[in-house]
Amino acid sequence: MQDIFRGLKVIELANVLAGPSVGQFFAELGAQVIKVENARTGGDVTRSWLSRSETPNPARISAYFCCANFGKQSIVLDLQKEEDKQLLYSYVQDADIVLASYKAGDAQKLGVDYETLRTLNPLLIYGHITGYGKEDERVGYDAIIQAEAGFTYLNGESSGGPVKMPVALIDVLAAHQLKEGLLIALWQRERLRKGAYVHVSLFEAAVASLANQATNYLNTGTVPRRLGSEHPNIVPYGTVFPTADNKKIVLAVGTDKQFRALCQVLGMSTVAEDRRFRDNAARVHHRNELLPLLRQAILQWNKDELLQALRAHKIPAGAVNRMDEVFQTPQAQKLILQHPHTPFKGLRQLVAQIEGYAWHHPSPPPPYQEPPRTGTKPDAQ
Repeated sequence: MQDIFRGLKVIELANVLAGPSVGQFFAELGAQVIKVENARTGGDVTRSWLSRSETPNPARISAYFCCANFGKQSIVLDLQKEEDKQLLYSYVQDADIVLASYKAGDAQKLGVDYETLRTLNPLLIYGHITGYGKEDERVGYDAIIQAEAGFTYLNGESSGGPVKMPVALIDVLAAHQLKEGLLIALWQRERLRKGAYVHVSLFEAAVASLANQATNYLNTGTVPRRLGSEHPNIVPYGTVFPTADNKKIVLAVGTDKQFRALCQVLGMSTVAEDRRFRDNAARVHHRNELLPLLRQAILQWNKDELLQALRAHKIPAGAVNRMDEVFQTPQAQKLILQHPHTPFKGLRQLVAQIEGYAWHHPSPPPPYQEPPRTGTKPDAQ
């Protein structure tokens, strides 16, 4: 499956996370991805986004840069210089996809917008991510859009203030939307032999991902409130409980049958028959009465013993893992990308299992080319 896009040529005029993660997706599947970096800024800004644990390296590859740039080649251009722009045009002439993340109007000023590039290549598919849409000139920043799209307001403990999510989730969601649009456009090109312009805004991707929180509001008129890890529609679901050995677990009890089994394991079967907790609707209404009872019962157990008992009774539950504990799991280990001759590590963008190919998840991934140093001359493919 790693060769499914062999022969596909992708030009990446995008920075940071959303657009580059789409580029890595195609690189993982065999496409030639040429990352065009800005000579005036020293390349993708994330090359300089070092955490406190990192030290600069001659390759200018940061851990952040590793999250979305495996398998690519890099070329540094100043698109305000005519000779550099003409070089880009030469790459576009036989490209299949261009990825861009310019705010509204900037691509036209540089002469790298879809209408310009399609004159060079009528079959070109142009994937464009903006912050707020094609007509809005505001720059899109994930943290701001998390706030403006309602995520930050909803995130955090009920007794505290709004909290940004710990990853740039809006960028990730927009990248998935753009992948879907590009794959549709590729399929259409196979049938109709025509290119396409595919646009996704960060804001629209965010709002479209509000899921049940949005429809709770749209159908009832009630503004959702912060519930910490709890769920507005299901109880107990997502709630974090401490255990006797000072660990933490999460329950995801989605059915009344699972709730009765939970109460049986915890030695509190009478609670399952209480009219306040007998079904999910009642538990949602009486969550403040139920959760202290569960917390007290769970505090009598050590984490591993309780999880083993819950899983034996098919009750959804899991540990609250630190990052090091996450990557001790075999499932997470199989998602790590690392070229055998470099220290840099990343994560796969594609985790779908597609049977019928020579290689598919969860088999070990083949070695991918490390994230590119700035200005690596693209190879012919």
